[in-house]
Amino acid sequence: MTMTSHRPYMIRALNEWILENDCTPYILVNAYARDVQVPQSYVKDGQIVLNISPVAVQDLVISNAGIEFNGRFGGIPTRVYVPTLAVLGIY
Repeated sequence: MTMTSHRPYMIRALNEWILENDCTPYILVNAYARDVQVPQSYVKDGQIVLNISPVAVQDLVISNAGIEFNGRFGGIPTRVYVPTLAVLGIY
């Protein structure tokens, strides 16, 4: 039997735990991974750190496939999509 990846479940669980402890969840993303949609002008050394707290983003969805939300970068509304495999960490 082949099991599905545990990564999206861990991301959702850690996000919930971080929020319940009144902290701000951030994800570290490999910005050059396939299908990543982030504002490239904010990428440094191939990575980007994204604040995914409810006050920073709208319409956050953490699915098995990836993380998507609407955010603002420099005041410009931006749709962000990060495949689960591109998430390097959540803290």
